[in-house]
This record gives sequence, C-alpha cells and structure tokens, in this order.
Amino acid sequence: MSYQSVDQLQKVLAANVFGYAKDKKKASGRALGTLVEIVTYYTACAWGLRNAIAIERSIPEFGNPEITHNVEFSLHPILSTRSLAVDKTKLPVSVSRMVRAGFTPAEDQAIRNTQLLTRHGIMRNAAVVAQGEHAFTTAHLDQTAAGDYSATLVKLLHHPFAIFECKRVGVEEGVKKGPQTIEKAKQGAYVARSVSSLQRFWLCDGRAQGILDRGSGDVHTGNYHNMLRTTIKGDDSESLRNFILTVGVVSNHGNWFTVENQNKEMKVLAQAYDWLLFLTDQGLSQFIERLLLSPVAELVPARDAFLASYTGDKSKKNRFTKVNVCAKADAALKRYFELHAEEIESWYNVISPKSGTLTELREDLLSLIGKDWKRIRNT
Repeated sequence: MSYQSVDQLQKVLAANVFGYAKDKKKASGRALGTLVEIVTYYTACAWGLRNAIAIERSIPEFGNPEITHNVEFSLHPILSTRSLAVDKTKLPVSVSRMVRAGFTPAEDQAIRNTQLLTRHGIMRNAAVVAQGEHAFTTAHLDQTAAGDYSATLVKLLHHPFAIFECKRVGVEEGVKKGPQTIEKAKQGAYVARSVSSLQRFWLCDGRAQGILDRGSGDVHTGNYHNMLRTTIKGDDSESLRNFILTVGVVSNHGNWFTVENQNKEMKVLAQAYDWLLFLTDQGLSQFIERLLLSPVAELVPARDAFLASYTGDKSKKNRFTKVNVCAKADAALKRYFELHAEEIESWYNVISPKSGTLTELREDLLSLIGKDWKRIRNT
C-alpha cells in the first residue's frame, strides 16, 4: 500500500498502532519524529560515521561559549579507539563492569555511571562512559561473527566538526499550517548560523558572503560556498579549528514542501544550513511500511521493539529511540541500512546546496573525520 502523504500515513498509524492513546494523532506524530531521527542516525552509521557520533550534546556558539544548543547528533574528532570483549551472559553491561574487563579511562576523564546494555537487552547508542574537560569517551555495542559482544571505546574531542539536526512539524485537523512551524524553522536556522567559525551574511544581490575568523584578528572573507569547499578540502589548522559543517534533515507533514516547491520555512532553513536534506514522504512511508505495516523479515526485531515501546503502559521503557534501542533492533537496523544503502539514499532530496548530492556530503564528512585533529586542535 502506498500513501500520498505522511499526514495520511499518520492517520493510519493513529488507528492501527496508537488506538490506546487519548490523542492518537499526536502520539503517532511524536513517533514519526522519532522515526525521522532513527533514519538519520542509521544512515550516518551506514556511511561509516558511527564512531564519531555523539547524541544530544550541547554545542557552544562560536565566540560566545556561554550559550549552548542541544543538537540531535554531532560528529567529533576521534583521538583513539579500542575494542573490549564483553561477556554477554553477565548483564547489565555497566561502565564498572567494563573497567573490570580492562577499560581504563584517560587520566583527565571521570567515569560516568552509564549502562551500555541493560539486563532487559536495551542498549544505549553512543553511551558516554567517561567525561573530561577537553574530551569524552563513548562506547558502542558490537556483535561479533560468533554472536559474542564487544564494546568499541572511542575518545572524542568535545568540539565537533559537524552537526545533524532533524526538523518535523505536524498540523492539526482542519488547519493548513502548524502554529509552531516557522518558529521551529527559525530556531534551527539560528543554531546553524551561530556554531561555526565560518559564518555567512548576505549581499544586496542575494549572494552568500562568507567570513572566517582564523584567530588573532586574522579575518578572511569571500564567496561563502567557495570558502566552505576550501575549508573542507584543505588542511589549514586555523581555518578548521572552530569550523562546524551544519546538516539539517527535514520531513514533510503539510508544512515542508518539496525541493521544487519550497515554502517560507524551507527557505529559511535552506539558507542557514550548509546542507539541507529533505526526507521525502515516499521515503519515510516506505520505511514505515516495511517496518510496521507490511513488515519485512529483516526488520522484525525493530518492529517488535517499536510495538513494545508504544503500548500505553507507562511502566515500560521505550526501546526504540535514537538514544535507547533494543540491541536486536539495533543490529537489524544497521544491517538493513547497510544492505539497502542505495535505495535508502533515494529517500532523500538535497535542498541545499542546489547542485549537491548525498555522495558529496558523505565525502565531505569522511574527509573531515580523516583530518589530523590532534594537530589542528593542538591536543
């Protein structure tokens, strides 16, 4: 079955999955927002970015670190990685257990009381297990070919080189546009414009001009897009040190239009983010059909986790979010997104830059992740 819009699909979910809820449409709308984040996260994992990812970190404004903004996902310079064997028969997998198994945090980092995997099989994505002034350590649960568990421990610098934010707004019955649509667009645009050392302003003819503070009063200016490309492809420490590539992901729900038919909110976001991706109705509908409505065998563990999270029983913890997810669902999603990478990339339209492609964005991110950040950040 195909759906002409996500709004139509939301009504189907409201009737078939969220019948227990007092406000069925609102409950299904929130779940759709979670699904957009899930698609974004596992797309990034399929691109080979997982080890650099942190979730819901506070990112400071450039030049004004007293003001910070939480973002869905941020990508951070990797200082080191190591693998640690995990006994899957002994749950939960806590940080203290990882310490006993051989995890030694850096001298400048304090252990955090975090569970990578609960006794109920719920894992934490990008679990922060140690925190310091300049760096922190995340843990990722992996499954070996033999079915055992291992943890990948990654030491990351606090200041990211890229951020991802997801924006989705619903509409009420009989209303053409949600009242918070433009406010959410402005909020996302403000964050995108304020976190990086490479910032833009507009000339009277509509061109984007860039300004880059390289430190010590060394300010450069020029065509914004040319400066962006030069910074990403180059290796200049002063230009890269405080640079952050901004990526927005928006989904349609009566408010966001298409790449060809942009409304005010889409235009506000398109001129603020370095990359703005549109998760199409067709793409999101296809994922939800295969996950929930006409489930494919590959995604059954993920479907089970989703349905177990939305039962109306408030005593049960959600096991299908970008932060906390059933370990079996996580493995199924990673495998599905890797095996169907080409198809999944067709779910996205690139809104900005106008001539950009997902291949170019992936190459940009992989280029940034491969920089010598120890030298660049003087660490």
